[in-house]
Parts: sequence; structure tokens; C-alpha cells
Amino acid sequence: MLYWEDMVVGSSREFGHYDVTREEVLEFANKFDPQPFHLSDDAAAKTHFGKIAASGWHTGSMSMRVIVDALGKEPQAGLGSPGIDELRWLKPVYPGDRLTVHGMIVDKTPSRSKPSLGTIRTETIVTNQDGVDVMRYTSIVLMQRQPASA
Repeated sequence: MLYWEDMVVGSSREFGHYDVTREEVLEFANKFDPQPFHLSDDAAAKTHFGKIAASGWHTGSMSMRVIVDALGKEPQAGLGSPGIDELRWLKPVYPGDRLTVHGMIVDKTPSRSKPSLGTIRTETIVTNQDGVDVMRYTSIVLMQRQPASA
């Protein structure tokens, strides 16, 4: 188990990949973001997207899936997140794209009010198969601190 103390500012890693499918883009859009450029080739062709593009919220969900799968192989004492800062969708994500999720720890702070907790700030960058950044955000992660030994 990795705790707050194990997190090193400046450390980075590649979490893995996600292959974007047309079926998932349509399913997500139908359920959560039913805008024409996420649902129709003809409607998307009339926009700057040029073709059906994944919802930005879907891109975020795909990146979260990759991160959770990777962390499941190396358990951490994460306790959720109070939020995300500076979320940017930089380029469209299309069916057929292969996303790669990268993360870097940019800061860590012990909790002043709860000595058993700390936070880390991570910068997450998602790239497509061409190495182009398609999404970037900074997240705040609550983490358990190393239990005191008896």
C-alpha cells in the first residue's frame, strides 16, 4: 500500500491506454451529452469537429478508467478527491483514437486539521496516438498518511 509519504513531487508515470470506439462515443453521448456533433455524422460535419467527436466528459471518464485500472495494480491509500482545477479539452477525441494517460505529482500538503490525511496535486495529460495533447487537468487527491507504528 502506498501512502501520502510515499508520493514524490516531480515523479511521473504513464497509466496506460484506452481505445476509443464509435459505439461508446454514441452510447455516452446519448445518455449524458446528446449534442448533435456527438451523435450524427452529418451534424458533426457542419462543425469544426468535422466528424463525430467524443464528449469532453466522456474523455474524462475514459482517462479515469485508465487511472483506476493502473492504481488497482499498485494499491494506494487514496480517499477520493475534493475537485479538479484547470480542466482543459485541448483537441477533439474521435472514434478510433488511442488515448494515453500520463500523470505527474506537482505538490503535496499535509492536512492541518486531520493529521491522518494529506493531499497531493497531480497534473494529468491525455494524449492521442499522434502524441497530441487532447486533455489536461490538475486534480487534488486526498490520501491517508502512513499509520503510526505501535
